[in-house]
Amino acid sequence: MVELINFHPVGQPTGVVAYAGWIRTAATVLGLYLGYEGPGTTSLSRGPEEVPPSGTSRLLATFNSGFYEKDGAAGFYTNHTLYYPMIKGLATVVRYTNGTVGITQWEGGPNPGPTVLMARQNLPLLVNNSAATPGTVNDYAWGLTLHGVPAVWRSALGIDKNGNLIYAAAPSQTAASMAAIMVQLHCVRAMELDINPEWPIFVTYSGPGAVGATLDVPNPNQIPTRFLYTSTKDFFAVFLSTGPGAAQPW
Repeated sequence: MVELINFHPVGQPTGVVAYAGWIRTAATVLGLYLGYEGPGTTSLSRGPEEVPPSGTSRLLATFNSGFYEKDGAAGFYTNHTLYYPMIKGLATVVRYTNGTVGITQWEGGPNPGPTVLMARQNLPLLVNNSAATPGTVNDYAWGLTLHGVPAVWRSALGIDKNGNLIYAAAPSQTAASMAAIMVQLHCVRAMELDINPEWPIFVTYSGPGAVGATLDVPNPNQIPTRFLYTSTKDFFAVFLSTGPGAAQPW
């Protein structure tokens, strides 16, 4: 259901390694959870702020989400609750009631609508129609980087022609080079997730009960059990599906 690869990105300096996880959407549920600070302040219930115990028997993977709301306004909808309204034109990962998942440029209104189970936005599309979007040439449009350098740890989430999700993270990336990685991974569309050394993380689990947690992105700022207790920032979790459109554990 989740497959991992490490590879040297085409055209990048010797020693740069990208880390990717392929997620079969037809057999999984993509869940979205708030942290105690991310995506931002809210008067609504924040939920478990970690992988809920009710979901650990089916837990396959966890990975980082996008920016704090204060760093980039974006829509955030999960567990039937709209925490921040959707914004037209932004890149959006969406899970639908029919069991499918999409990454799209949002063209709807501020409310997700009845066919949407989960939606998380972050910046414009990084990749569209299997090519980097023109805006990737301007690194300043893709988030504030540590010490202001353009090439930092970046992460992204893409979708292939069959509707499966692909997560990737790598050090020393500009927006343009991260887009090139997602194109190399055969993404037809992709969106940037969080950036800078502290945040990229992808964890897989070897069995029920979240046993055997493995840090598949070797980030020294993270630990394998990160989302098994209260998380600072919002995050995604991948569960074995019980059927199309199944509710995420909460």
